[in-house]
Amino acid sequence: MKKYIKSLLEGERDEVSPWRIFRIMSEFVTGFEFLRNFKNTVSFFGSSRQGFDSGVYKEATRLAHRLSKSGFTIITGGGPGIMEAANKGAYEAGGPSVGINIKVQHEQRANKYVKESESFKYFFTRKVMLSFSSQVYIFFPGGFGTLDELFEMITLIQTKKIEPIPIILVNKEFWQPLLSWIDEYLYKRNHAIQKENIALYHLVDTGDEAFRLITKLVKKK
Repeated sequence: MKKYIKSLLEGERDEVSPWRIFRIMSEFVTGFEFLRNFKNTVSFFGSSRQGFDSGVYKEATRLAHRLSKSGFTIITGGGPGIMEAANKGAYEAGGPSVGINIKVQHEQRANKYVKESESFKYFFTRKVMLSFSSQVYIFFPGGFGTLDELFEMITLIQTKKIEPIPIILVNKEFWQPLLSWIDEYLYKRNHAIQKENIALYHLVDTGDEAFRLITKLVKKK
C-alpha cells in the first residue's frame, strides 16, 4: 500500500513538471505554425467508427471532393471513419488533405489519405488546433467525441471567445432529434439559452446542400 501511495504521489508531481508544461507549449506553437500554411480551410468532424450507414461516409467523401475542387483545404482529425472519408475526397481531388493527428502509444493514428499532418501527444492541444483551424466546421453523425467538439464550438461562439464561424450539421435524420430537444427543453421550457443561440448552427440533409451553403457563407481568402 505504501508503494502504491508513493507511486501516485510521484505521478502527480510528474504531471505538473516543468518539462510537461514546456511540451504543451511546444505543441501549441508547432500546431499554430502548421495551420498558418493553409487557406480556405474546412474542418470535418464525425464518427471514427463504422457503425453508421455507408452512405454517410460516401456523402462526406463527395462533399470533401467538391470543396477541394473548389479551392478549399480539407482538415480532419486524421483518423478513420468520417475523417478518412473527408481526407479521401480531398486526396482524390488532388487538393490539400490535412490531418491533425493524435499519438497513441507512440504511434500516429493517421489514415492513408492524409497528405500533410501534424501530430500531438495531448488530446486537449489537438482539440484546440481543431477548434481554431478553419473558416467553416462540418459535422457529420458521430458519437460523444463529435458532440463534445460541436458543443465546444457553439459555446466558444456563444461566449464570443471566437468570431462567428459557420457550423453546418449534415444529415437531418441524425441531428434533428437533438436540435428539437435543444429548442424545446433548453430554449422554450427552461430559457437556458437565448433565441439567437439557435441560429449559431445550420442543418442540412445532404452534402450538396452543405456545399451550396458553404459557397454562400464563406468568402475565400
